[in-house]
Amino acid sequence: MLRLLWRVFAGLPAYVWSGWGAAASLLLLLTAWEAVAALYDPLILPDPLTAFAALWAQVKQGAAWPALWATARRALMGLALALGVGSVLGLLAGLSVTASVLARPLVTVLLGTPPIAWLVLAMLWFGMSDGTPVFTVFIACFPVVFASALQGTRTLDLQLRDMARAYRLPLGMALREVYGPAWKVAVMAELLASTDGVGAALAASRSQLDTATTLGWISAVVGCLLVVEYGFLEPLKREVERWREAPR
Repeated sequence: MLRLLWRVFAGLPAYVWSGWGAAASLLLLLTAWEAVAALYDPLILPDPLTAFAALWAQVKQGAAWPALWATARRALMGLALALGVGSVLGLLAGLSVTASVLARPLVTVLLGTPPIAWLVLAMLWFGMSDGTPVFTVFIACFPVVFASALQGTRTLDLQLRDMARAYRLPLGMALREVYGPAWKVAVMAELLASTDGVGAALAASRSQLDTATTLGWISAVVGCLLVVEYGFLEPLKREVERWREAPR
């Protein structure tokens, strides 16, 4: 594991240099935002600098980091539960044809139920506590993890089992595919059922018709997702999947 991490960090300079395409896409997005903002009143759509200035004001007031940490903590708790429970149950179900057949309709039902429905139930069950966003993240991520573990168990070539364990593929894939949705679901749950975190901050700025601060908080969430995705998960994924490269 230490050797894997060392290779990941050693390859970061080349990876960062190769990320000019992603940087160009972000610059294009900001340019489009700036152009569209020029057509509307700042109350409807402020320009990027105004939104970032509002976010920086939250940072200077000491409100940004506690809110981001509260949201991250809840998202990670729900994600950890989903990864743990979903992986174990998916593995067990994948070992049995009967269990696999019985589980598929249940997964379809869970995937088809919108997170807002689970959020309403969580608010009734857990009130304004951390249980509401944690449960909502868990129930939103669990079907994806469960289905991936079940499918992987059913289709895994026995000759590749040792290699899959060595490269820890299920964990890496699950983190990459589920972390982003977990964060977004946590923010949604906080928006309606928490007194702190990014969601609560968004609710407060919305009630004050403060569009700049609202966009600032949204930018902060998107920025955190980009840092996690391209600063950690993508380099780790590239290193883990080196075995896919054809020999030269």
